[in-house]
Amino acid sequence: MFVSLSELRARYLARGDIGPFAHGGERPLSAGTVTVMEDLFWSNDGPLVHKWHHYLPIYDRYFGPWRNRPVRMLEIGVSHGGSLALWRKYLGKEAIIFGIDIDPACAKLDDQAAQVRIGSQDDPGFLRAVVAEMGGVDIVLDDGSHVSSHMRASLHTLYPLLSDGGIYMVEDLHACYWSLYEGGYRRPDSFVEVVKSMIDDMHHWYHDQGQRVAATAGNLGAMHVHDSIVVLEKTVVGPPRHRRRGQT
Repeated sequence: MFVSLSELRARYLARGDIGPFAHGGERPLSAGTVTVMEDLFWSNDGPLVHKWHHYLPIYDRYFGPWRNRPVRMLEIGVSHGGSLALWRKYLGKEAIIFGIDIDPACAKLDDQAAQVRIGSQDDPGFLRAVVAEMGGVDIVLDDGSHVSSHMRASLHTLYPLLSDGGIYMVEDLHACYWSLYEGGYRRPDSFVEVVKSMIDDMHHWYHDQGQRVAATAGNLGAMHVHDSIVVLEKTVVGPPRHRRRGQT
């Protein structure tokens, strides 16, 4: 049975070694503009939401353009339902929001802030059925098991179903360095190594090794890597072209 990130953190604390974790504390003082997501998170008095502080402006950066539009969002991992409620407030009433979770107890959250479906993120048939029910998907946020094989399976199924111009975000990538989640430093089958392979794939025009990540091949317009988060932008990509203009 896989251990939750909160349980893993508790184990670090119990032995007096907080490892990479900083003290949670209160709302940090902002040195710049406070984002909409930060305001919503820190003022939340609804269902429990657990987020790393630095994730909040990242959400605004990539999901901000989708606010108050009929965007279709799928979040992997429901937990207490607080995140889905937060997305409803952030994206607006026009958004179609679905959450999936393997825990049957999450079914009680269905039709509150969002639609909730019970199933595994590594079940291709289940994922396809959910996306079909949604009428397609524009944003995928993987905050599920954090197990590398599950993350790879979700990407393999969902990225090809993502709309052109859509966003695929995977968070809590630090779990890819822990053996409890099929991870380890430069372990070949960890999801972080898949991310590194995508960089090579984006540059396949310049080497002879082809593209190794089938899900994103030919459709990965950009990647953005942050601490514990990777953002993939889906765009049909053609051969790079160049030309000289002007007088010599």
